[in-house]
Amino acid sequence: MGSSTVISTVDNITLVTLVGFPAHVDSISQIFKAIAKYQINIDMISMAPTHGAVTGLSFTISDSDLIDILAFTTELKKETQINVIVSSVNHKISVYDPAMKNTPGIAACVFGAISGTNADIRLITTSEVEISLLVTEADFDTVLEAIQKAMA
Repeated sequence: MGSSTVISTVDNITLVTLVGFPAHVDSISQIFKAIAKYQINIDMISMAPTHGAVTGLSFTISDSDLIDILAFTTELKKETQINVIVSSVNHKISVYDPAMKNTPGIAACVFGAISGTNADIRLITTSEVEISLLVTEADFDTVLEAIQKAMA
């Protein structure tokens, strides 16, 4: 779109989704404190709309922390009714542009570019100036190429 647009990627990302997670800020705080004790760095975080007292909470970590997160989630499943879904070997594609804050249509351009790819988009997070997509290994090259072409 603009000359200030930067597209970056990060490889080897694991997506962790906690289904049936208590929809309380205290619960979110406690879960991230517990994960921090394992020295695991969390990147993307997304919470689904609540359904009564529960929600879905997703976050990403490096694949290098997969063994540690599996140790954590094994304990979590023993102690709670939370269902845990773990998917590794994903890639994050981020589109950053400071102009995004005041330029309508950038999200439409990004999603329009990838709409024809039939890609498995695992997670989407945004800020005022960035759109980040987590995609599978199989779809990475196709999605990246589509975004690069659209943003050129």
